[in-house]
Amino acid sequence: MMPAPKFPQYKTLIFETWPIERCIGYARNPRKNDHAVDSVASAIREFGFRVPIVAKSDGTVVDGHLRLKAAAKLGLTEVPVILADDLTDAQIKAFRLSVNKVSEFAEWDVELLKLEFADLEAEGFDLSLTGFDLGEIAALTLDETEGLTDPDAVPDAPAVPVTVLGDVWLLGAEWECSECKQTFSYADGLPFKDDGCPCGKA
Repeated sequence: MMPAPKFPQYKTLIFETWPIERCIGYARNPRKNDHAVDSVASAIREFGFRVPIVAKSDGTVVDGHLRLKAAAKLGLTEVPVILADDLTDAQIKAFRLSVNKVSEFAEWDVELLKLEFADLEAEGFDLSLTGFDLGEIAALTLDETEGLTDPDAVPDAPAVPVTVLGDVWLLGAEWECSECKQTFSYADGLPFKDDGCPCGKA
């Protein structure tokens, strides 16, 4: 029998409420997130601050830089915090990278995602609050109903055909002689149709 895996013995998570100015962003945070502040601020306004900031007791933010920026934009004076003092400096550096990277490993089940959006749309909920942009949502909710006919079907020929062998179709408003380059309006008729162009060359 394989021995049970051993995990680090973590302390009980400590939740605190801090004045927002106590939180100090990590100067070398490699995530660029300024473009996402408005979206996260909208989510916090709608749902509340549901995911606390992770920080050390000295104020250094471990995870939650984007949420902190959004809170500041909303004018919040306090934010929820989980302390990470039980982690070593190396663990904190690795966790800061890991917590942002691992979310990229998962994939969406598109069919189930469509059902979720359909439910939200039926409730009249603001879909932009899901974090998806309107283009992505439109692509998911687009009605893909197929046409009513077989795309390879060939229609029957009409009883009275529009075009028969020998017909000549005139395209455009004018005709240009290929020899003399004069132009003649079809609206004026073709007085030269039997004898050719007045230039005598065509």
